[in-house]
Formats: sequence, structure tokens, C-alpha cells
Amino acid sequence: MAGLSPETPIPLEIRQHNKSRTLEFIYEDARYELNCEFLRVFTPSAEARGHGPGQEVLQTGKRDVEIECIEPVGNYAIRPVFSDGHRSGIYSWDLLHFLCLNTEALWRTYLDRLAARGASRDFEEAAVPAKKNGDRCGGH
Repeated sequence: MAGLSPETPIPLEIRQHNKSRTLEFIYEDARYELNCEFLRVFTPSAEARGHGPGQEVLQTGKRDVEIECIEPVGNYAIRPVFSDGHRSGIYSWDLLHFLCLNTEALWRTYLDRLAARGASRDFEEAAVPAKKNGDRCGGH
């Protein structure tokens, strides 16, 4: 899923809806909405996914996360900057389309994992790193 294939659908438009905390992906033949929490939970970042099977870190406390801005990455991906300070996930067109097509099954699995661990979708003060000065959209 990391690379692009010639068949990869590329969104014609991406709309950010701040009030509903969703991103809308408009393709030639379909339209999908993914909420910010879902996108944050399924970040492709190595910090959350690890570097191999079994190294994944369950993302908790992301219910109220928002996307502050979206940075383009070449012609193949976007990098959302989240309100919890996370900015290292690069979402390729392949991954985004996969997330759009499999939202319900992925979300069910995530909720089951949370329940099995007794974890919560709600924010926990100690679990959120403090933002550093200059960690705004467009700043690196």
C-alpha cells in the first residue's frame, strides 16, 4: 500500500469540514467522509505503526482531535497536522482510498481492540505531549 499503482484513484477534491471534524474525499465516481479521529487513529506513521508486525501502538484518547491544516506531499499524498501535535503521518492516495473503502470494518476492529485493553477514545491529559513553539502548519 505504500506505493502508488497506475490504478490508484486520486481525489479530485479534498474538503475540510471543521465543524463536523471530517475530511471529504471526492473522487470521479464516489464521495467519502472520514472523521479526524479515524484518520488520526489510522496514521501510517512509524510512531504508531512501528517498523514491523506486532510493533503497533494502540492510539487512545483521540475522540476530540482536529486537523489544523493539510500539507501536500508531492503528487502522491497529504500530511494532516493534528491538534494533538501529530504531524508525521503521510497518507498516500493508495492508503486514503483503502481507508475510505474499509472504514466500517477498520473502525469496528479498532473499537474491539480498545475494549479488550480497557482503553478509551477520550482524551487523557497525561497522554498528550505539549506542543513546541513553531509547531504550526507549514512550519518544520
